[in-house]
Amino acid sequence: MAQNIYDNPEFFAGYSRLPRQVHGPDSAPEWPALRAMLPDLTGRRVVDLGCGFGWFARWAREHGAASVLGLDLSETMLARARADTADPAIAYRIADLDALVLPEDAFDLAYSSLAFHYVADFGRLVTALHRSLAPGGDLVFSIEHPILMAAAHPRWGTDEDGRPTWPVNRYAIEGERRTDWFTRGVLKYHRMLGTTLNTLIDTGFTILHVEEFAPSPAQIAENPALAEEVERPMFLLVSAQR
Repeated sequence: MAQNIYDNPEFFAGYSRLPRQVHGPDSAPEWPALRAMLPDLTGRRVVDLGCGFGWFARWAREHGAASVLGLDLSETMLARARADTADPAIAYRIADLDALVLPEDAFDLAYSSLAFHYVADFGRLVTALHRSLAPGGDLVFSIEHPILMAAAHPRWGTDEDGRPTWPVNRYAIEGERRTDWFTRGVLKYHRMLGTTLNTLIDTGFTILHVEEFAPSPAQIAENPALAEEVERPMFLLVSAQR
């Protein structure tokens, strides 16, 4: 079973204060790029993996989705999602992505934002998603970029020119990474970029678009705190089709 860090009160309190959790996806710098990778949602059956507070589920319905199933491991997250949702076409359910079972050909879009790097067996998950998507169905997801999460002790340093620098040691050593983020010992799983993409290809997905997201000059002008994020990609965004 995956680590359920989101029901930790200390973690949940800090996580809930993130701008993207307070104001929704429009506050996430990668959202415009991720949104551009989504297909037309009109009439689509959507599953949102790691749905959190239900922001995307509600957005998808507002943009034409026929139904949305939001899945999350956290009871606390789902309680908040249910409290904020009054749409009978949106359902929320407890699910461990490491043991996910979904009906065959049940969805037209599988979506996930920053959840798959918590999954130990990515291959198993991708196989389950491939089976659950109708022919021609889409998978769109974001994860922390492998360069961001590879190091044993990820943190900013300074190089000889005084520029921010980020370690990428242990990149080829895949597996568990534990970091301190709102609380100690948050468990994630590092996979090389090639591993992520080849797992999709080997399962039968066709990759449509890959983006190694870093903020644009316009985003940095609006939010100068993002300036150091151009020194290495923050997130990996992928769209693929069954």
